[in-house]
Amino acid sequence: MSKLNAYQVYKMLPGINCQKCGEPNCMVFAVKLLKGEKQPEDCTPLVEDEKYKGKLQQLKEIFSPKDAVAETGLIIHPEKCTGCGNCVVGCPAIAAECPLIGSGKGEVRDNVVFRVENGKIKVVDLTKCRRYGPIKTCRVCEMYCFSGAIELRTVA
Repeated sequence: MSKLNAYQVYKMLPGINCQKCGEPNCMVFAVKLLKGEKQPEDCTPLVEDEKYKGKLQQLKEIFSPKDAVAETGLIIHPEKCTGCGNCVVGCPAIAAECPLIGSGKGEVRDNVVFRVENGKIKVVDLTKCRRYGPIKTCRVCEMYCFSGAIELRTVA
C-alpha cells in the first residue's frame, strides 16, 4: 500500500458521517482503516449505495490483506501430517498467546497460527506467524515437524 494519509482516505469515503460503521464520523473511520482496525466493507453506505461502488473497489484494492502464504513462505503438506501437535506446542507465536498450550490445558482459540483438527494441521491465521512481517527467521514449527508436513520457503 502506498503511503496514504487520513485525509486522502477520507476523500474516498462517502463523507456523510452516518455513524453506521460505529465511528463518530468518516475521518475517524479513515484513521481506523489506515491502522487496520476497520475494513472498507465496514462502511455501510459504500456497500449498499450503488453510487459508491467505484470508491469501494478502490478502497478494497488499497486495503486488501497481503497474501499470507507468500508473506510467510509456510507450506503445509497435510498428507504428511501425523497430528502429533509438535508444531503447535513449539510455535512461539501460539505460546505467547496461550502459555498453557504446552501442558495440553490451553483453550482452543482463533487467534493462533495453526492447530490440529481431526488429526491434521489446520492453518487458522497466518498473519499471527512471526514470519508475517519484516522478520523472516523463525523456523520453529518446521524444526519440530518430524514428518515433513511443514515446509518454510525463503521469502524476501
